[in-house]
Amino acid sequence: MAGAASALFLLDVKGRVLIWRDYRGDVTAIEAERFFTKLVEKEEDVVAQGPVLQEKGITYMFIQHKNLYLMTAARQNCNAASHLLFLHRVVQVFKHYFDELEEESLRDNFVVVYELLDEMMDFGYPQYTEAKILSEFIKTDAYKMEVAQRPPMAVTNAVSWRSEGIRYKRNEVFLDVIESVNILVNSNGQLIRSDVNGSLKMRTYLRIMQMPPGYFCSGMPECKLGLNDRLLLEAQGQTTRGKSIDLEDIKFHHCVRLTRFENDRTISFIPPDGSFDLMTYRLSTQVRPLIWVEAHVERYSRSRVEIMMKARSQFKERSYATNVEIDLPVPADATSPNIRTSIGAATYSPENDTILWKIKSFPGNKEYLLRAEFRLPSITAEDEVPERKAPVRVRFEIPYFTVSGIQVRYLKIIEKSGYQALPWVRYITTAGEYEIRLF
Repeated sequence: MAGAASALFLLDVKGRVLIWRDYRGDVTAIEAERFFTKLVEKEEDVVAQGPVLQEKGITYMFIQHKNLYLMTAARQNCNAASHLLFLHRVVQVFKHYFDELEEESLRDNFVVVYELLDEMMDFGYPQYTEAKILSEFIKTDAYKMEVAQRPPMAVTNAVSWRSEGIRYKRNEVFLDVIESVNILVNSNGQLIRSDVNGSLKMRTYLRIMQMPPGYFCSGMPECKLGLNDRLLLEAQGQTTRGKSIDLEDIKFHHCVRLTRFENDRTISFIPPDGSFDLMTYRLSTQVRPLIWVEAHVERYSRSRVEIMMKARSQFKERSYATNVEIDLPVPADATSPNIRTSIGAATYSPENDTILWKIKSFPGNKEYLLRAEFRLPSITAEDEVPERKAPVRVRFEIPYFTVSGIQVRYLKIIEKSGYQALPWVRYITTAGEYEIRLF
């Protein structure tokens, strides 16, 4: 067990208790005051140590959301990560009910808040944290709350993330494989940071048996997903013509059968209805920058500066980047810009001291140029402090492409009645923290 929470507190930014729920009777509201005093006294230490404080035998675990603090206090030895995850789930549930979670929304709906806290935690132990399930038997219209006559099947069923009675005209499963590339290049052209964060995002719309004409009722279909995971292929004694990959830091949605994955690397699950993140992963292998940027700056007698920048795509010709944006820093005192580009459009942003170059479509293995000329003040101080040079920042999307080479080998939907389902798979690569230092 994670260790029970004694109480849950919702506080404003000044530390005043807005709502609190006592679960075990061994703490009081005074503990919230002690928590906030400790938080203010050791604010710098908290940033370094994380969102956990201890004082006089009580452990405080907290998160901040806008103008609120959500905090659990526990006297028992507890799993802090579990409590912090629960607090984040509380935020998601409240936002589902109130759209925006703020101090005002809590004051307007405190009856519903208490009802939700009672259902989400029992005697200090987390219970139901799925907003869709809670909304089936705790219904609210502004300040009113309605309780269903009987708890829905999903509450008593082992599959708590999937409810009953959902209707669709077609069986469809959409899977997006999205990778975010993080790149940092120093002024000597050396790659000093390179990693890829990936996620498998799903949207499922599945039913089981026919209801009134044109509609269907959802059941419990099972999905099986196969990737070109090297460990899986070796375990099955298979080889692939394409590239196999080594996945790191894998995290699954709780619908995935972890025991099955640990035994034979098979990703098997009963999917929730609608959108969810099935899996996230990371790859720390060295990645060649997909869009490379070079810039040459020439100053003339301290009154004029010329910049020539090259942007080169370093991926295959059959792929293309869309919505490319390149932020090029320029001197803070630059005026009278004259900018020319071989493709796209570039604008000067004096409030940010940058040139923003936008390219709608950037094919692979291509190179484009930007030339800019600026006027500078003719008088400069002898002891002027050198200006700090900001890096070039690049943003883009590359559809139908992944850096890691991850591939969905199969996506099967298995259901007893044998209905047909349409799986759709899409690959997208985006720029994460993508910076190139030129100076």
